[in-house]
Amino acid sequence: MIKNQKIVQGLLFLSFSILIGCSGGIPISTNTKYPIEVLREGEILERPYTEIGLIEITDEDTLTANQTKDNRMMFRGNDAKTKELLTARLVLKAQKIGADAIINVKYKYYTSVDKEGYLLNGIAVRYRGE
Repeated sequence: MIKNQKIVQGLLFLSFSILIGCSGGIPISTNTKYPIEVLREGEILERPYTEIGLIEITDEDTLTANQTKDNRMMFRGNDAKTKELLTARLVLKAQKIGADAIINVKYKYYTSVDKEGYLLNGIAVRYRGE
């Protein structure tokens, strides 16, 4: 378990380092490998499992000057590397409660006139019989 946490922490550091200077749209998915299984909404876990509970991370922030011009949104959302970082944080949270996987992972991004935010959640599960 500690080895897996170190892997996630390394991924968090790497993702944070890559984030500097990144901008862009919101990707649909990534090919990043995590120390536990991460299944997006609509993907099926092919093993028997027991749900531990819902886990989530969320944040809201004020729009930056770079994101707006003449009261118009220039770009919105998190780029691929930011989503990988957020998913790594969700994985770490799941590992801390003993999860073997996270299923039904959903990402929601929202904006208002002067704020933006996200919600990333999923269901932490433990495999049965292992």
